[in-house]
Amino acid sequence: MASEGEKAPGFSLPADDGSEVSLADLKGRKVVLYFYPKDNTSGCTVEACEFRDTMPRFEGVDAVVLGVSPDSIASHQKFKAKHDLNFLLLADEDHSVAEAYGVWVEKSMYGRKYMGIERSTFLIGEDGEIQRAWRKVKARGHAEQVVEAVAG
Repeated sequence: MASEGEKAPGFSLPADDGSEVSLADLKGRKVVLYFYPKDNTSGCTVEACEFRDTMPRFEGVDAVVLGVSPDSIASHQKFKAKHDLNFLLLADEDHSVAEAYGVWVEKSMYGRKYMGIERSTFLIGEDGEIQRAWRKVKARGHAEQVVEAVAG
């Protein structure tokens, strides 16, 4: 499980714009890596739209925001277009990055147990260390908490 003060687990994932995003390529910038369960679901849409609306403040402190879920690139592209999202969505289809960060967990709904994403966000510093970790995030109001932490 990735924790504050530790080196962030490295990754390289396909993004909705056709590029490959690697944590190593972002060294020297603050990275907001937020994991969410599924494109076009209510909580995930609220969270994504709040990140969209706060993007100018993230850009003002040279921070890059990346959304990560197990959805496909095609799903991400539809989600992004529908809500006019202004940051990259990364496809972690085999959930290996979610596992590395400790956010691929057993969940329960209506008595049924299954594996899925625990809504979580990591603020990774310019040096590649995790500065803040938010676990079991409530979608509404979360982007504001993160931008305040990034802006310091």
